[in-house]
Amino acid sequence: YLFLRRGGIMKRERSYISSFKLALEIIIFIAVMAAAYVFIGNRYAEAASKNNINAWTKSRYDEFYALEDNTVDMVFIGSSHAYCTFDPENFDSVFGTLSWQLGTPLQNYDTSYFVLKEVYKTQRPKVVVLELYWDVMDDEFDMQQADSFLEAVDDGVKAEYIDTVFPVNEKVKYEIEPIRYQQDYFAYETSEMEKYASEKFGVAKPAQETNGVEYYLAKGYTYCDTVIPESEYDLTNQFKGLDGEGWEPNAAQVEYIMKFADLCREMGSEVVFVTAPIANVSMEWIENYDSIHEKIAAIAEEAGVKYLDFNIVNRDEGLFALENFRDDAHLNDSGVKIADAYFADWLRNNTDTFGNNNG
Repeated sequence: YLFLRRGGIMKRERSYISSFKLALEIIIFIAVMAAAYVFIGNRYAEAASKNNINAWTKSRYDEFYALEDNTVDMVFIGSSHAYCTFDPENFDSVFGTLSWQLGTPLQNYDTSYFVLKEVYKTQRPKVVVLELYWDVMDDEFDMQQADSFLEAVDDGVKAEYIDTVFPVNEKVKYEIEPIRYQQDYFAYETSEMEKYASEKFGVAKPAQETNGVEYYLAKGYTYCDTVIPESEYDLTNQFKGLDGEGWEPNAAQVEYIMKFADLCREMGSEVVFVTAPIANVSMEWIENYDSIHEKIAAIAEEAGVKYLDFNIVNRDEGLFALENFRDDAHLNDSGVKIADAYFADWLRNNTDTFGNNNG
C-alpha cells in the first residue's frame, strides 16, 4: 500500500514537473515570437521610411498641415498622375493664388474622398481638381495606396478611414507590420544587396536607362527631368495588351467619386475632373481608348462636373512630344509646364473662379 501510494505521489510530482516545463516552454516560445515580431516589424517599418516616394508624400502633407488656415485657393488630388502633372507654382504665378498638390501613389477614390475631408478641416479651397486615372478606378481596395496615405496624414483621420474603407481581412493585415510594409522592405533589401554586390565583388546590375533627377520641390510637387527610356517604348510598356472595351470602373470607387463631388459643392468649392496624359507611345498600344474616355466622361456627366481628358487633347492637338514624359505614364517637368499652361487656360474658360482672371 505504501509502495503504491509513494508511486502515485511520484507520478503526480513528475506530472506536475512535466506540465510546468511545458508551460515554461510555451511562455518562452511566445516571448521569442513576440520579440521576433517586434524586431521584424521595426525593420520593415524602417525600410518603408527610407523609400523616397514615401518621404516626399510625408513632406507634401507635413507642409500642408503647417499652412495658415483658410489660405489655400486650389488643391490637386489624385494618384501619381496628379503630382506628376500639376505643379501648383505654375498656377499660382499666373492667378496670384496659393495652390497645393495632395496626390499620393496609386490613390483610390475612397482615399481621395478622405483627402478632401482632411483638406476641409483647415482650408476652404475655391477650386478642387480631382485627377481620374482608369487603372485605379477599377480597384476594389489596395493596401499599398492606403498605407501611403495613412503614413502621411494626421492620426485623427486614420481610425475613420480604416473603419470605413478597409475590408475586415485587410484591417487585420494592416495591424501586422511585416505584412503592411513587406513590399517596401523587399524593395529596400534588394537595392541594398545590389549595392553590396557592386562594392564587394564588382557585380553590378545593368545600368538603368536614366538621364535626369527627381526630387521633392515645393507645394507638394515633385520635380523630375528624366526622359522616357527606350525600353518603355515597347519591351516594358505597361499598356501593351490593354483593350478599352473590356475596362469597367469599380462601383465602390465611382460611388466615392460622386461623394467627392457632392462634398465639394456642399463646402462651396468648384470641382473639376482631369485625366492626365500618358506617353504618346503608350497610347499607340491601347486599343479602343475612346471606350475608356466615354465611360469616365459619363461618370463626370452624372456627377455634374466638367471634365478634361489630356489624352484626347494630345491626340487631337499634338500637345506633347515623347521627350515630355519621364516614363510610359507620367510627364517630366517639361511636359508639366505644357500641361499646366493649357490647363490654366482651360480653367479660365470652364470655372467661375478663374473665368474673370486674365493673368
